[in-house]
Amino acid sequence: MTRNTVLGIAAALAAALIGAGWQIASRHGVTTTLGPLDLAVLRYMLPALVLLPALRGVGLLPRGVAPSTLALLVAGGGLPFGLLALRGAQFAPAAHMGVFMAGCVPLFTALLGWALRGEVVRGRRWLGLALIAFAAVLTGWASLRSGHAQAWRGDLLFVLAAAAWSAYTLAFRASGLSPWQGAAVVNAWSALLLLPAIAWWGVPRLWAAPWPDLLLQAAWQGVMAGVLGLVAYSAAVQRLGAGRASLSGALVPLLSATGAALLLGEPFGLLTASAALAVALGIALCVQQPLVQHQQARSADGAH
Repeated sequence: MTRNTVLGIAAALAAALIGAGWQIASRHGVTTTLGPLDLAVLRYMLPALVLLPALRGVGLLPRGVAPSTLALLVAGGGLPFGLLALRGAQFAPAAHMGVFMAGCVPLFTALLGWALRGEVVRGRRWLGLALIAFAAVLTGWASLRSGHAQAWRGDLLFVLAAAAWSAYTLAFRASGLSPWQGAAVVNAWSALLLLPAIAWWGVPRLWAAPWPDLLLQAAWQGVMAGVLGLVAYSAAVQRLGAGRASLSGALVPLLSATGAALLLGEPFGLLTASAALAVALGIALCVQQPLVQHQQARSADGAH
């Protein structure tokens, strides 16, 4: 195993831990003293300031990055993604964030790979995608049984957030930016997009929230997720490729569900555990067998 692979695996594991922690912190924040826009301010404004030195090297319009790629970077990894996830956390438990957001990324990555590069799904990847779809249905069923009338809204928003993150994953790999540069650009544009939203709606809950809550969310939103999580995941994509880097998502549902049960008192029953395990296995099967280019697959079929 090469040094590059080891560093990529370490970055992927770090991204999984930070991602699960961010989901739990976000669920706590939007169900107590803060709202999605308040958390978005901490999530993107603080990292934008911290990463100003990295931004100076590339600017808001990095040379060699197509406008469409830049738009996907910002939309998929920046403010639109964040607002979808944070708003969804108001309706659905943190365990659902893990299942839908981590699980649906391989589904959308496979779809985008087919649409944009002619990649086809073969072999065990079909089983992996089926397991992920099964986990999503199981999670939705668990919501209905538990009486969470609004949970479906959160689940839908998490699915949209997963689609956005899939676009970010592919766009970052095509951008040629380093992880730090990518994080600086995404957070800077997100901070700029926040300004009109703040001017229109304001963030009164942010100023009224208790200091312990502000410090907790500033640490998780601004430092852990906004800087370290984005950099870690981007580094994993850079060193392992988009497919293998997404394997880190296999850990997120279990970590989110367990952490939410211990820290937030959310239920962690058999259905939740089964869905988390199904997603983990599904992601592992999806990543274990890489996508095959359409032309290669057609040639192989002809050879047989």
